[in-house]
Amino acid sequence: QVKLVESGGGSVQTGGSLRLSCAASGTVKKYCMGWFRQTPGKEREGIAGIGNVGLPAFADSVRGRFTISRDNAENTLYLEMNSLKPEDTAMYYCAADGGYCGFPSLVAYDYNSWGQGTQVTVSP
Repeated sequence: QVKLVESGGGSVQTGGSLRLSCAASGTVKKYCMGWFRQTPGKEREGIAGIGNVGLPAFADSVRGRFTISRDNAENTLYLEMNSLKPEDTAMYYCAADGGYCGFPSLVAYDYNSWGQGTQVTVSP
């Protein structure tokens, strides 16, 4: 497992943009990594994943608005969020899958390292 620390959350208005970052304590270049979000009373939702060579996967709810990328040299994961909507309001978590990385998963069970989360709030 690696330690993950998210940053970049905040409050924006509808249509705004934010860029989240996730810094890993160790090398994660071989790992699949992902972004998840959660609101109170709901299950954690996988929204974007990226393979070790950059192959991305997106949930329908964010496809076309969010971009996931990684800098393996800096052991950092990013989530560029555009055209934000109030329904994007949530706590956002990054995660790393320390096992074999094929196609990136959007299932929380497949990830074994998690950050503490960063809050994103989108106002109407």
